[in-house]
Amino acid sequence: MEDEKKELSFMQRVHGKAIMSVFCRNGQTVLGSLFQEGSARLCFPKNNMASFEAVMINTGGGLTGGDHLEWDMRLCSGTDVIVTTQAAEKIYRSLDIKKESAKVDVSLSLSANSRLCWLPQETIIFNNSSLRRRLDVSMAEKTELLLSESIIFGRQLMGEYMDKAFLKDSWIIRQNGEVIHAEAFSLGPDIGREISMPVLFNNAGAFATILFIAPDVQRFLKKGREIVNDTGGISSWNGKLLIRLLSQDFYSLRKKLIALLTLLNTKGAPSMWFI
Repeated sequence: MEDEKKELSFMQRVHGKAIMSVFCRNGQTVLGSLFQEGSARLCFPKNNMASFEAVMINTGGGLTGGDHLEWDMRLCSGTDVIVTTQAAEKIYRSLDIKKESAKVDVSLSLSANSRLCWLPQETIIFNNSSLRRRLDVSMAEKTELLLSESIIFGRQLMGEYMDKAFLKDSWIIRQNGEVIHAEAFSLGPDIGREISMPVLFNNAGAFATILFIAPDVQRFLKKGREIVNDTGGISSWNGKLLIRLLSQDFYSLRKKLIALLTLLNTKGAPSMWFI
């Protein structure tokens, strides 16, 4: 076992970094600058949504302990951007889930009168995996931000069982330099026991969080509650709308997500979600 750990410790690790900026030209959002290295790539498909769409791609095909991805998106004034992923991000086995995690760092910057929809597809957490993810957002005045993140606990249809894994997800959102939203979520290492607890997940196979920061978000409360129903919770305060969803499987969860994103975003879910 020790020889195996020594051998695997010399394995190549995935590192990727992508930095993108956009600006407004003649009323349309266009690419300003692009830097990318390692396994992080961005592509920009055409769509019928009259907005700029960026698709994040991890050419490494997934993440494991010691891998690191960085995404940096910068929106100039008057821009409208949707960011998503090409497919689900898969978090594979780590040699030591407490000491060696896959890391994902996201930095988002919104100038005045810009709008960003951060809508990656689901992240699949496998048994004995470890993920530390951090999202840092800086917003100016008169901006709108729609965030959605979803997690799947293994692939239940293939008989996979979650026992040990570690997940830490941190969000911090500032507007004009002041923190307006912060949350830190942590599970593991005994993730199987935690998932089974009625007070936490009650054996749910997937969960999602949606956060919408925009003027008059309370107008979405009534319809949002009809969609969420008994699968989660929804609340609104101080210009924010926060939704938590739980489901036994991701298929059911995704139907709820698409309905909610269509409600909150007139352009609906990203086109990549339907490929």
